[in-house]
Amino acid sequence: MGKPNIIFYFTDQQRWDTIGTYGQKLDVTPVLDALAGEGTVFEEAYSPQPVCGPCRALFQTGRYPSEINCYRNNLALPQDIKTLADYFYEAGYECAYVGKWHLASDGELEKPPTVDYQHSAVPPERRGGYRGFWRVADTLEFTSHGYDGYVFDENMNRCEFKGYRADCITDYALEFLEGYTMEKPFFLTISYIEPHHQNDHNCYEGPVGSKERFRDFELPGDLEALGGNAREMYPDYLGCCNSLDSNLGRVIETLKKRGVWENTVIVYASDHGSHFMTRNQDAHLNGYDDYKRSCHSGCLHVPLIIAGPGFQGGRRVKELVSTASLPRTMLAMAGVDVGEQMVGEDLRQVADHTYKDRDNRIFVQISESRVGRAVRTEDYLYAVYAPGLNGGAVGGSDYYESDFLYDIKHDPYELHNLAEDPRYQEIREQLAGILAKEMVKAGEKRPVIKA
Repeated sequence: MGKPNIIFYFTDQQRWDTIGTYGQKLDVTPVLDALAGEGTVFEEAYSPQPVCGPCRALFQTGRYPSEINCYRNNLALPQDIKTLADYFYEAGYECAYVGKWHLASDGELEKPPTVDYQHSAVPPERRGGYRGFWRVADTLEFTSHGYDGYVFDENMNRCEFKGYRADCITDYALEFLEGYTMEKPFFLTISYIEPHHQNDHNCYEGPVGSKERFRDFELPGDLEALGGNAREMYPDYLGCCNSLDSNLGRVIETLKKRGVWENTVIVYASDHGSHFMTRNQDAHLNGYDDYKRSCHSGCLHVPLIIAGPGFQGGRRVKELVSTASLPRTMLAMAGVDVGEQMVGEDLRQVADHTYKDRDNRIFVQISESRVGRAVRTEDYLYAVYAPGLNGGAVGGSDYYESDFLYDIKHDPYELHNLAEDPRYQEIREQLAGILAKEMVKAGEKRPVIKA
């Protein structure tokens, strides 16, 4: 069959528990649930950086945001770095990108960029190596709302769309698939902004009727306990997720119609989740916060479902995995071994249990709300912060103190912070040592951590 086609179906700010296969009781994701039954579900997948721009920079380069100076939003992807697209082109692939980019503009945080493509076309040199089909806005939430908006094509022409945004972004993806010549395998990224909140309206915008359709929701345990604005926002949030699901169905139908379904891998993932204004309410906040920017699992735990050649069988993987591994994993599907040029691991080896020794833990960097780092093990979630440093101004530190510690098995919703509990002093010290090692592996200087 040759090299597989690969679709990176990439959502924004979607919690794992919005999806039926992860326990959602309402019928929000029937298409994805069916796909999960045929493919591989990673039950414990976590974001390595729960902020939009930094996570996207990692997805395009396979390198931690702190290493390439993309540690916060409004920092452009370096133009001299080898990217996912570069590797795929070298491997003989046709590449296409649709939706939100968020890696072209540059400037200070929460201020107008000094290099500004937020409302204009991203020029070719700022597209991360993509040089084919392109229907993109750098900051899609600024060029559109839940309904109506515009993106730009590969020739920098403005493309207006009318209708629900997720449907219209999918229309562009289908335009590529229907015009696909089958001369080369393809790598297609569909980068939705749903279910991310609409910034200028300060709310989630599901399709009309979402409030009624999903009014019988049950809040996840952390949101039920902590409040925030989830009770008001959740029906529309689920409506966004349901729209993503129905549009996945449209993509699958088109792949089948074109006769390429059997040789296509779909990778469904999100950059981060949402804590619905329940976290970062403490004295350690030093920067900005709203729905993400936190090392709590409400932001870190994301859906990751891979289906297609190499990932069939309805398997469920219980090991902890980081979505930092996605660039390496997708390139491995294409037969590309990136060696030490990217972080992470080939997730197929994790699914197949063919890996050699691996550490079952997750490393996380956080910015904007504070300068912080975290490590997640099977039993604990431990985070640190750099006192006095603003998370929007500084990317790292050589000194950290304990921010929070949760005993996951006894406190799954992370409600009881043990960072100052003397009974956990030895555990904190052990986790601080593990975290320091992970930071060095990520290219950072070994810090002093006061546990």
